[in-house]
Amino acid sequence: MKKIFALTAVFVACVAFNASAGTINSSETASCNDANSITLEVASIAFENNDKFGYTSNDRGSANVTVWKSSNFTTVPVSLGARGDSNAAQHGSDKGHEAGVSEAFYGDLPGRSKVVLTKQSAFTRGDSIGDISGLVKITNHGTNPVTVTCN
Repeated sequence: MKKIFALTAVFVACVAFNASAGTINSSETASCNDANSITLEVASIAFENNDKFGYTSNDRGSANVTVWKSSNFTTVPVSLGARGDSNAAQHGSDKGHEAGVSEAFYGDLPGRSKVVLTKQSAFTRGDSIGDISGLVKITNHGTNPVTVTCN
């Protein structure tokens, strides 16, 4: 009886730290197993830009996650940043970030708040993000929450 209780407690602890899907905060991990698609979406957080150099306390509402795939044991970084734009650092007086410097290279293109990873059948190259078969773990390395949906 004690063994069953101990095994149940260990299982509950593992599930608490590794969610199957849902919202993950900083340093938390979600898992998907044999999903047809995986949706990653950063929470809608207000863009804070109160510093004189354009720095923010919430990573400009962006998120950084890593996607680990058991099919080929590779890790792929994914950055989501719908609130940020290429001119975010130019609101301050920091030298090297004067208005127009990055605009010539990137324009005023915002990032994306959501990305969908879709399973590719008969996938032959194992070193790409396209192979999401098997167990896939998504870990949030940023400061903002990320919603993970396994379909």
